[in-house]
Amino acid sequence: MRIATWNVNSIRTRKSLVIDFLHHHDVDVLAMQETKCRDDQFPFEEFSEAGYEVAHFGLNQWNGVGIASRLPLHNIEQGFAGMPGFSKTNEDPAPLEARALSATVEGIRLTSVYVPNGRGLEDPHFTYKLAWLDALAAAQHAYAHRAHALPFAIAGDFNVAPLDSDVGDGFFLQPGTTHTSPRERETLAQFESAAGVRDVIRPLQPEGYTFWDYKQGKFAKDEGLRIDFIYGSPSFADLVKGGFIHRDARKGDGPSDHVPVVVDLLGEDDEDRPMIF
Repeated sequence: MRIATWNVNSIRTRKSLVIDFLHHHDVDVLAMQETKCRDDQFPFEEFSEAGYEVAHFGLNQWNGVGIASRLPLHNIEQGFAGMPGFSKTNEDPAPLEARALSATVEGIRLTSVYVPNGRGLEDPHFTYKLAWLDALAAAQHAYAHRAHALPFAIAGDFNVAPLDSDVGDGFFLQPGTTHTSPRERETLAQFESAAGVRDVIRPLQPEGYTFWDYKQGKFAKDEGLRIDFIYGSPSFADLVKGGFIHRDARKGDGPSDHVPVVVDLLGEDDEDRPMIF
């Protein structure tokens, strides 16, 4: 099974690009972020005609997450237990945003996430970002300790570059910027530890970015960030047989500012699949 994650930066604008990518790269399941539409605005018909079922969580023209699959989706869940909301006006409780969606497909529990940006180190959105990641870690930890928990993966745009080598854009190495601050990196590391997951792509492709700003020719100069990941539980990681960052998706007309991250899992016909007793 081939699973990908992609911040599509508006599915209505890029639906043809996304569907072409799914077919050309033989993708079974795609976790999408920043779809930027309500559920009733999502182009379900075009995906259905292309052979994909879609689960979507969108509340307005911001955020939005989805999972497209040519395999049946089960146990679809919008958000997660304990997911915090955000309000500029200190509403209590703060409204939830469309940032997480989970589904079970072929014995894998997949969660598509769009982690808050943070905006600035002194911005309330930064505190929200850290709290959101902590809550996600707690939810995944709880799932991992359920009886009969499935192999699981959390895929999406995490808006954190964990290592300096993940940063080609010098702006983000300046003191006081988001995405690379010690607190963000510490919180992401704590997420990995608490949820019991690891980055399954980095061992296969240690270098490479997944995001380039549209401004100032950042892509041509390869001044990007690595902020899109697939984190897998140990049982998910054991199934991984390949993976890559699809850099070429940033080329051409009207691309997203992010590119897909793709992972291949062992199937039942793979002779080297680990034995499970």
